Amino acid sequence: MKKILTEDWVVTFLSIPLLALAMLSPLLPNGGPKIPETLITLDAWLNIGTFFLIALVLLFVGNKVLGRPMKGLLLSFIAIFAIAVLAQWVAKLEVVKAYGFEAVFFSVIFGLIVRNLFKVPEWLKPAIQGEFFIKIGVVCLGATVLFSDVMKSGAAGLVQAILVVAIVWSFGYWLARKLKIEKATAMTLASGCSICGVSACITASGVAGTDKKDLSYIISVVLIVVVPMIYIMPWIAGIIVPLLVDDPTIQNEVIGAWIGGTIDTTSGVVASAESVGQIAENTAVVVKATQNVLIGVVAFFIALYLSTHSNKSSNINTPSLSIVWDKFPKFILGFLIASALFSILQTQDMLTLNASGKVMETTMAKNFSTFFFSLSFVCIGMDTRLKDIVSRENRRILHAFLGTQLFNIIITGVIAWIMFGVVKPLL
Repeated sequence: MKKILTEDWVVTFLSIPLLALAMLSPLLPNGGPKIPETLITLDAWLNIGTFFLIALVLLFVGNKVLGRPMKGLLLSFIAIFAIAVLAQWVAKLEVVKAYGFEAVFFSVIFGLIVRNLFKVPEWLKPAIQGEFFIKIGVVCLGATVLFSDVMKSGAAGLVQAILVVAIVWSFGYWLARKLKIEKATAMTLASGCSICGVSACITASGVAGTDKKDLSYIISVVLIVVVPMIYIMPWIAGIIVPLLVDDPTIQNEVIGAWIGGTIDTTSGVVASAESVGQIAENTAVVVKATQNVLIGVVAFFIALYLSTHSNKSSNINTPSLSIVWDKFPKFILGFLIASALFSILQTQDMLTLNASGKVMETTMAKNFSTFFFSLSFVCIGMDTRLKDIVSRENRRILHAFLGTQLFNIIITGVIAWIMFGVVKPLL
């Protein structure tokens, strides 16, 4: 029983009602709660109230089951939730969306402000449980990773995604370790650069056990570096690709594949590729979605690696399956099951499209994931001192990230040209 009453198992089971609500979203008023874009309407506050009640119930049940203190939990959670709502609202502003900044960035910033300008009071500490919130967010994220996204990109997109993730991840990890960056942080950095930025960082960090301060720093770097890349990538691709490909349609596909494989946020990919044209935008989004699907694959192999290499002092070279199972992060199992379940539902035409053509069930799961990530990063910000962010270790992280991103731009450009400029036209 004690093995079940761990945070990993508890958050996995607590995520089941959220996934059930997501599956029922077509039956709910307005398709279920949505992250509000304004704070001045009754509907917005009803959505906020719904998120508040859901998160509060999960937090209270989780703390009760895990035997954690309940005193002061409500007041502390109200404050953290309010900061998360503010971060979500700021991220929805048009001027902010144009630059690709996500809510987790502002969640960290606001948390840092509280910690470093005002100091965290005792009454605010009970609900600062970043790991708890982040794991629920990861499980919900699994419902948005659909296998059908792989099929949309065809053989060219799938091969590009696999090659880019494998090559860039390996290089990023090697470079980070070469710069003497701790193993878990190196894995998180490599995942963020090679797959899909924030979501990959969060998922990999949960598996690898990355220090929260390192995670918040990497995510901040990811979101800051995205901004210039939104404008630089179309410019670079517009100069180089026409030198390699004559057909304008194929040029746009190559450019889109290049952008989709290098820019680390989906919103950044869309903003960058749409400046090139519709063909480039469609290709970029599909390639990005294909890479996103590989989050679970990479997380699984990280967990498997750590499970089999965590006991170097043992004389046993190959740990038993029971040891691997004990050490494997159970919330990643929840992520994989959610991904498989919603993918199967989609193949059976059991998911519903809304008026804008988006899948209602996965959209609601994404809303849950985004909000719990926001709660988590408010907590992470409150746990982080600014002097830790400007430490020598973080300067090494910055150098490793920039080096990996430069490598990513070069190798992805080559692979995009080969797959979409040479191979695909021959198929």
